[in-house]
Amino acid sequence: MTVENPQSEIENPNSELPERILGIDPSLTCTGYAVIERTSRGPVLKEGGVVRSDADKTLAQRICEIAVGLREVIEQYQPKAVAIEQVYAMPDNPQTTIKMAHVRGAILMQAAEREIPVLDYSPREIKKLLTGSGRAGKEQVQFAVQRELGLKSILEPNDVADATAVALCLYHSVKFAA
Repeated sequence: MTVENPQSEIENPNSELPERILGIDPSLTCTGYAVIERTSRGPVLKEGGVVRSDADKTLAQRICEIAVGLREVIEQYQPKAVAIEQVYAMPDNPQTTIKMAHVRGAILMQAAEREIPVLDYSPREIKKLLTGSGRAGKEQVQFAVQRELGLKSILEPNDVADATAVALCLYHSVKFAA
């Protein structure tokens, strides 16, 4: 298991302890995650990265690697809620859909063990919430994330950008008590 943090420790300009949301883009190879904080100035990206699994290992070992990596993120950042992308059916490759469901299950278990509420969003919902169109392209979503967070460039890799988009959906959809 490798946890990479290309957008690590982006400082929060607000000194208060704002609420934290963990966004997750599940994948067996490279699961993206993003921690968004709610501040008086709007959303702030606190952390973004990926958890990779070793393709030479068994399916069970790979799912365990993803679960352990996300457990570390959850323990470090203590999110109040988790947003995760739904699995979508791939008729041409049903095995991929099944593997993705296994990964999601491991992620959901990490949240459930800590009694963290989980909301999931379909790819179409994510696109619609961030761009206004459920048919927006990946590039449009990435630009929306960049603009929303006031970033100088698009987040990379794509898995981090996608996880951030999911987190922003929850940020704008739900208000939490302080």
